[in-house]
Amino acid sequence: MFLFLKVHAQEDETGQQSADVRTKTGIATYYAKKFEGRKTTSGTKYRAHKLTAAHRSLPFGTVVTVTNLKNGKSVDVVVNDRGPFTKKYIIDISESAAKKLGFYKKGESKVEIAYNTSGV
Repeated sequence: MFLFLKVHAQEDETGQQSADVRTKTGIATYYAKKFEGRKTTSGTKYRAHKLTAAHRSLPFGTVVTVTNLKNGKSVDVVVNDRGPFTKKYIIDISESAAKKLGFYKKGESKVEIAYNTSGV
């Protein structure tokens, strides 16, 4: 049973999911309030109410499904920045995304990220 029900995987002729979806497990954190309105690496301004994220290597515009492994909640975020700049974390998400995942004000949470690798 998959925890990331929002992943939009393609199916081949046999109805099987293609191998285009990659998943990773690690720790996520979220942007501090001081970053509100600052430019991200992609050139857009960070807005806490949007569902965005920073990832070290995924192309800007990649949609990533983030699932909180403690409660099973998932959210889709769009990569628009680079980071986190410590190996402890695999993704930084916006305040709004952290609230939807149920770990806002807790600082961090163990998550699974899933994204489509076609075109990446």
